[in-house]
Amino acid sequence: MRDAMRHELKIDDRTLSYLDFGGPGRPLLALHGGMSEAAAFTGLAAVLGDDWRVIAPDQRGHGDSDRAPDYRRAGYVADAVALLDHLGLDAPVALLGYSLGGLNAYHLAAAHPGRISALINVDTTVETHPARSAWWDFLRDLPYTAPTREELVAAAGEAAELVAPGLRPLSDGSGWRVAFHPQDQLDSIEACRGDHWDTWLKSTCPALLVHGTRSLALPQETAEAMTARRPGTAYAPLDGDHFVPFTNPEGFHAAVRDFLAGL
Repeated sequence: MRDAMRHELKIDDRTLSYLDFGGPGRPLLALHGGMSEAAAFTGLAAVLGDDWRVIAPDQRGHGDSDRAPDYRRAGYVADAVALLDHLGLDAPVALLGYSLGGLNAYHLAAAHPGRISALINVDTTVETHPARSAWWDFLRDLPYTAPTREELVAAAGEAAELVAPGLRPLSDGSGWRVAFHPQDQLDSIEACRGDHWDTWLKSTCPALLVHGTRSLALPQETAEAMTARRPGTAYAPLDGDHFVPFTNPEGFHAAVRDFLAGL
C-alpha cells in the first residue's frame, strides 16, 4: 500500500492538516469522528486501493490541525469546503463521515449539494441530545499535556484505548500531548446538540447508512427511519457498537467498498 502524504493549508492563519492517500482513483473525502484523526482511515484506503483516492483531514482541533475559535457545524463545513477548493476538486466528490464526521458530512452535503456525489454516514444520528455522563467526565479531568506519555494514558482511565493511539510528543521536547484539547471536545459535543432531521433529508445524492446494530449513539428505530425517510438511502447493518469501524473493520470496509463500487 502506498504511504499517505501529509499536507496542510492555512485558513484564517489556522493550520488544517490532512492526509492524501493518493492514487489514480476518484476522490473520497473522509471525515473522522470526535477525539480521532485522519489516520483512522488508513485501513479503508488500503482496501479501496487504486479505485479511490482517500483524502482525510484532521478536522479542526484534532490531530495536527490547529485549535479553532468554535466547533459549530458551519466551521467544520467551511473547513471541508476550503480543503476541496485547495485541492482543486470542483467536480462532485464522494463523502464519508463517522460520528462527529458523519454529522459534519451530511451538513456539508445539504449546504453544498453540487460538491457531493454520494454520502456515506457511519453510525451518526439525526437526534443529538448529549447529556452529562460518566463517559464524558474523563474529558473534564484529562490534562492536555504531561511530562510523559504514561501519565496521559493513566489519566485517561477507561478511555485509554481511545486516547493512547493519538498521543504525540510536544514540539519543544518538554513532554507529550493528547491529539485533541479536552475542552474543545466538550464544546464540540455540546455544539452537536439538536434535531438534524431537516438537514439529513435535504440532500438528494445516493447515500449509505452504516449502522452498528448495538450502537447506543444511533438507536435501531432511528436508523430505520433515517433510511426510510430519505430517498436513495441504502442501509448496511453491522454487528457492533458505535465504534463499529474499529471493532468490525472487515464489515465496515466491505460495506463502504460495495456501496462505492455500485455508484
